[in-house]
Amino acid sequence: MASTDKSSSQQIPNVVKFIFGGTAGMAATCFVQPLDLVKNRMQLSGVGGKAKEHKTSIHVLRAVVKNEGITGLYAGLSAGLLRQASYTTVRMGVYTSLFDWYSREYGQGKPPGFFIKAGLGMTAGAIGAFFGTPAEVSLIRMTSDGRLPLADRRGYKSVFDALIRITREEGVLTLWRGCIPTMGRAMVVNAAQLASYSQAKQFLLSTSYFRDNIGCHFAASMISGLITTAASMPVDIAKTRIQSMKTINGKPEYTGAIDVLTKVIRNEGLFALWKGFTPYYARLGPHTVLTFIFLEQMNKTYKEYVFGDTSSGGGL
Repeated sequence: MASTDKSSSQQIPNVVKFIFGGTAGMAATCFVQPLDLVKNRMQLSGVGGKAKEHKTSIHVLRAVVKNEGITGLYAGLSAGLLRQASYTTVRMGVYTSLFDWYSREYGQGKPPGFFIKAGLGMTAGAIGAFFGTPAEVSLIRMTSDGRLPLADRRGYKSVFDALIRITREEGVLTLWRGCIPTMGRAMVVNAAQLASYSQAKQFLLSTSYFRDNIGCHFAASMISGLITTAASMPVDIAKTRIQSMKTINGKPEYTGAIDVLTKVIRNEGLFALWKGFTPYYARLGPHTVLTFIFLEQMNKTYKEYVFGDTSSGGGL
């Protein structure tokens, strides 16, 4: 009994938490990359006077397959993986570390309340977004390249080609273009996603219908994904358009996130801020589900085989 108590009090090392966070995000991205591409194409469909370029998600899929082939659906996969390796590694590692620290120091072993979770999520999201912005810029450009005329396409061969060419052709600071709205989006996403996941899981476990298993993780993730999608889409559209924009005659298309949102509402209507909601949720929902399931299972397996602790779950 004493050994069980000891193993239950042991904490997964921070470096392992970071590795698990990034690995979970990268694994999930392999499944949802086509949906990310669809979402980006729809969010950019109002740019350049092409408001009716893509009417639905199905229309985008058909156009991509017809014009770019099946492999076109995975355009930018290398950037998506690098984004997870940087952004998700940092945000999930920071969040789980802060979560454990707060529970240990201030919660007497109990999880923090919803608003504390939201604050921890915002902090983790902002830090992760800063490190992930270069890969994010590359991802937006690579997934949107196929919608441009051949003469205007950038034609990046991989995320590393994109990073090198952006630095050489536009300057290193361009890699952090849109960093502020990216961090703003990440703060909204993580406050909603991480806090709502932890809270939903905590609520579900308080009922008699769920145990700490994949079924509970799936249900909590779907709830989290829906809340996160609704909250973060306007910020995501601003981020996407800023990172995809070109500078024409020395003048950028947008001066900032507020300028993007103002022009979108004026030219396309208020609900255009949620343009691409279906592919965004179709992407974010499964990505949230898969990320948390992978992460919970890795944490649980580590505790079981390293600490010999079979009494606890994944710990989120």
